[in-house]
Amino acid sequence: MHSKVIIVGSGPAGHTAAIYAARANLEPVMFEGMMAGGVAPGGQLTTTTEVENFPGFPEGITGSELTDKYREQSTRFGTKIETETIAKVDLSSRPFKLWREDAEDQDPDTCDTLIVATGATAKRLHIKGEDEYWQRGMSACAVCDGAAPLFRNKPLVVIGGGDSACEEATFLTKYASHVYIAVRRDVFRASNIMAKRAANHPKITVLWNTHVTEAKGNGKVLTQVELKDAKTGATRDLDVSGLFYAIGHTPNTAFLGGQLDTDETGYLVVQPGTSKTKIPGVFAAGDVQDKHYRQAITAAGSGCMAALDAEKYLEELEAEAQESGSKL
Repeated sequence: MHSKVIIVGSGPAGHTAAIYAARANLEPVMFEGMMAGGVAPGGQLTTTTEVENFPGFPEGITGSELTDKYREQSTRFGTKIETETIAKVDLSSRPFKLWREDAEDQDPDTCDTLIVATGATAKRLHIKGEDEYWQRGMSACAVCDGAAPLFRNKPLVVIGGGDSACEEATFLTKYASHVYIAVRRDVFRASNIMAKRAANHPKITVLWNTHVTEAKGNGKVLTQVELKDAKTGATRDLDVSGLFYAIGHTPNTAFLGGQLDTDETGYLVVQPGTSKTKIPGVFAAGDVQDKHYRQAITAAGSGCMAALDAEKYLEELEAEAQESGSKL
């Protein structure tokens, strides 16, 4: 199957790109993935309960409901969605080639432009009790979920020792009665300014040399976590209503096979102010190229950029083909 535009990924970046591309009559095809990156089609939003900071929903909306609306809008304008995962690609020449998972020995899908919107998966420790209390007191995004009623005026714990952990803990003090930071070593990995800001905050307590080993609750929501002292091995319970992971993200780029440039932490590199990668015709949008903001609204904006960049690229190809007497 050949397409003018193929979009890999189905979060807010991918669907915004699809909506713009479809309305431009580019007949985009989206590979939304089947549990790609360990999450359902729709991306990280599907792991979020209440979304209260996305414009247009004054009463809030669940992450799953929002992704369903994205999907409905994409298909309404003609996007063809394949619920399959792309396993590998060949970007060495155009048309670009993409192979579906479990079909790597078959003929590839091809496209003139490719938009990579595969996101970045939050790292989790998968401690005991996590499966039961995920989204019921456990999260990997304080900015997304911290203001939820479940966490307001309650004690919370953040796991991590870097800038993200310090930043998210400080953010949570706006809503929590108190915030603990569980750091597995006796020192922060964070920058000095971030570490001092967190350590000196009156509503933050740093738990040094501490591992969180279990999530406990009442069967409905999280109420405690089990802590283990990294030096003595002693354990104790801590009453909290929320646990937030802040141990980093893994950009979902393995299927690209190193064909696109990444930074030192694995995020795709784009030309500043654009969605363009080092390969003409290949664009990146959303969290796969954004290690700073990682919000649905910023991902959607970059998806728009990718679609517009792809449309302009196709127009340039068409103009070149007409000048040379051939057709794209």
